[in-house]
Amino acid sequence: MRKIAVVLFNLGGPDSKAAIRPFLFNFFMDKNIIRAPLLVRWLVAEMISRRRTKKEAGNSYAALGNKSPLLENSRAQADALEKSLNAKGIANFKIFVSMRYWHPLADEVMSDVRNWYADEVVLLPLYPQFSTTTTRSSFGVWQRAAQKLGFHPPTASVCCYPFNDGFARASAANIRAVYDQARKDGHETPRVLFSAHGLPESVIADGDPYQWQCQQSAEKIARATGIENLDWSICYQSRVGPKKWIGPSTEEELRRAAADNKAVVIYPHAFTQEHVETLVEIEIEYRELAHALGLPGFYRVPTVSTHPDFIEGLAAIVLERLSRGSVQEGVKAEGGKIICPEHFTRCCMRAAAVES
Repeated sequence: MRKIAVVLFNLGGPDSKAAIRPFLFNFFMDKNIIRAPLLVRWLVAEMISRRRTKKEAGNSYAALGNKSPLLENSRAQADALEKSLNAKGIANFKIFVSMRYWHPLADEVMSDVRNWYADEVVLLPLYPQFSTTTTRSSFGVWQRAAQKLGFHPPTASVCCYPFNDGFARASAANIRAVYDQARKDGHETPRVLFSAHGLPESVIADGDPYQWQCQQSAEKIARATGIENLDWSICYQSRVGPKKWIGPSTEEELRRAAADNKAVVIYPHAFTQEHVETLVEIEIEYRELAHALGLPGFYRVPTVSTHPDFIEGLAAIVLERLSRGSVQEGVKAEGGKIICPEHFTRCCMRAAAVES
């Protein structure tokens, strides 16, 4: 039976207080994040990581026991997906988790995949929506690790799945449960805020399809809830640096909800597992802001995590890339077709090749 390794990509996070600064440095050294020459990028990364470490250690990660739960939560998803795929009896699947900015990094994971003697590989980001700052960046470091180790098995790369039915069903189910609780608490028509991680406007202006894909995902999930005349909007969180970011910001939407005297149900639809942006930024910081603004209610929806519909959705994406038991090589979105409008020139499928 063929041995197929599925590599789940995610951002990563510090696993100790001492790891916070090097994690932040790695993040800001990424040329997809700070688009500047190497020396300038090094100086910026050194300055920002030094400045932000004290804040993150004293506030964000301190609230989580001085580490990120992202790896643990990603591995729980990997375990669920491995069980689902191997139950199909099509091939021998093993799921690996590769982080972009902290361990386990791409070269470590590739060594594990090679030592498992994988015949073929499927690269699957845990980001449903594609961005050059996330998925493309992870593809790039994986390619560099492959060159370094001389490991080049047949590889299928999934760039995005913003319309995935399993993801939409799991998201809608989680939203509906919290929405119904808000109504039981006396909020007749709470507003659902789809909060995604933001990006500088310049990234989108250069042809990155992330914002468009986030909007498309939100629209599909909103329909999937089955809530008639649902009051919802999309917003963006986690701004860093002085550049102008895409909007509206989550803070702006909370202020608008306060002005409308609306309770809010907030769902982070660009994240698929809990980590600092959901457990601290939304659950603690935005909740405190909502209270200060006088919102009548504030509710956070859990991410899809290991929801059975989401895991089956991921399994369907993997199986779609198999033909006669072998992977279909190349970079493709779910469905195998270009889904982004033509003006999104940084679409992974539209590019001639993924840059390393």
